[in-house]
Amino acid sequence: MKRKYLFFDIDGTLAAGGYGNTYIPDSTKVALQRLREAGHFLAIATGRSQAMAVDYMRELGFENMVSDGGYGITINGELVEIKPLDKQSVVRVIDECKAKGIPWALQVDNTVVRSAPDSRFEEFTHDVYMATRVVEGLDPNNYDKIYKAYIACYEPTEHTLESLKSVQWGRFHKEYLFVEPSDKAYGIRRIMDHFGADCSDVVVFGDAANDLSMFVDGWTKVAMGNAIPALKARADYITTDVDKDGIYNACTTLGLF
Repeated sequence: MKRKYLFFDIDGTLAAGGYGNTYIPDSTKVALQRLREAGHFLAIATGRSQAMAVDYMRELGFENMVSDGGYGITINGELVEIKPLDKQSVVRVIDECKAKGIPWALQVDNTVVRSAPDSRFEEFTHDVYMATRVVEGLDPNNYDKIYKAYIACYEPTEHTLESLKSVQWGRFHKEYLFVEPSDKAYGIRRIMDHFGADCSDVVVFGDAANDLSMFVDGWTKVAMGNAIPALKARADYITTDVDKDGIYNACTTLGLF
C-alpha cells in the first residue's frame, strides 16, 4: 500500500502501565516491526521533552520524533530544533507565582533535570517524574530560552493565576502543573514539510488531552480504547485499549500491514 506517516503518543498509547510501571506491550512491538517491514514512516509524538523521550525512541527503534508538545523535532536520530516558549509569558507566570508564594521550576535546557530557585518545589511535590536541582538566584529573565515551567499547587489553585490564561498548560500530576506547548500538529507538519510528504498520508495515535492538538482534520486519527471521550469524539477510528493489543488491532483494521 501507499507509504503512510505514523505518529504515536507514548504514555497510554505506545506504553501501558502508567508512570512508574511503564511497559511496551509485546503486540505493540510486533506491530511496529511489521509497519517498518511494510515501508511506513514511524515517529513518536509526545509532550515529553526530547531528553525525556529519547530513550523510548531508541528502545523502540524510532529515528524520528515530535517532542516538547510539538515544539521539538528529531529527524533521522538527530535533534533538529526545540522551539522555546514565549519568554515574557513565562516570566509573567513566574512573577505571579513569586508574589503568591507558589513554588516553581523551569526547564532551560534539553536535559532530564529541571531547575528550581530553592527546595520548596521538591518538598511540595516529592516528584518521581524527573529530578529537580536547586539553582540559587534562578531567574527566568537570565535565560534566552525557556522550554517548560512547572508550578507546584493543588487544583483549583491554578484558576487563581491570571497569567496562566496567556499560556498553554496542563496538569498530569496532582501536585503540580506543566506550562508547556500543546501543538503536536505543528511538529507533525514540520516533519511532513521536511520530507515533502502529503499530510493526507498522516495517521496519528493518541489517548489523552494533550493529543487533541494532533486530532485535526486532514489526516487519519486513531483513538485508543482507553482514550478520553473528547479524543474519541474526534477520532476516525477507535481501537482497543493500549494493553489489549490496541496498536496492533488498529494497524490491522486500517490495512497498514
